[in-house]
Amino acid sequence: MSFTFVLGQEKEEIKKPSSFFPQEKTKVLVVGTFHFDYPGRDVHKTKDENKIDVLKEPKKSEVTELVNYIKKFKPTKIAIEADDDWQADQKLKEYNLGKYRNERDERFQLGMRIASELQIKTIYAINAWSMVELEELDSNYIEQLSHYFESDDPYSRMMLKWYEYSDKLIHETTLLNYFKYINSKESHKYDYGAYLVAGFKLDNISGPDVLSIWWYNRNLRIFKNIQKITESKDDRILVIIGNGHAAVLRQLLECLQNTNLSNLIL
Repeated sequence: MSFTFVLGQEKEEIKKPSSFFPQEKTKVLVVGTFHFDYPGRDVHKTKDENKIDVLKEPKKSEVTELVNYIKKFKPTKIAIEADDDWQADQKLKEYNLGKYRNERDERFQLGMRIASELQIKTIYAINAWSMVELEELDSNYIEQLSHYFESDDPYSRMMLKWYEYSDKLIHETTLLNYFKYINSKESHKYDYGAYLVAGFKLDNISGPDVLSIWWYNRNLRIFKNIQKITESKDDRILVIIGNGHAAVLRQLLECLQNTNLSNLIL
């Protein structure tokens, strides 16, 4: 856990920063996903002709392939993008009794299914919301920030072309290959970069404020919820969440001293 450099005739060993922290760490696999039921609440909206149906072939069988692949991670805990009042544990019990099997929502198709097949009894709801308290204090300011995405510049048009390509790609390859693509480090880098152009430069503060107060704050709260369920180095935590969140969580988890971020390409 050290490296050596030569200065003149002398050799000096320098300890790596990692040598001061646990070598055995909790493993976390973040699976960024699109929303299988297309609720239309994200900024980028998928056109109807690019949507798929995970309850029909061939995508139905591809869901099974994806589930079996993710199960190779051997999670001991599963966390999903859901609020506390969604009652994830209760829904898991009902799922085990045969309910929700025809729900397109990825929380059922991936999260509940993997938990059920691996006989995991608890599923954690880790979603969080930002700016709730601030909106109560200054709703006018929050309304001004909502115009953050209303811009048209070269980089925004590049992002749009990439998003449209990704939307079409899902028809041309399997879900497993598609998930590997959107969860790659490069994809996450550019997905996060979408928040650093266009509206980020609209005026003096809107971009930095939206990114820090709205988007980054929400993801930090989600990150804290992941930390709350990280109890042992033996934990293997599977996080299934919207891919925009996965891009930020990748950055945060890579810096955490007691976790190892696992790659979807197992």
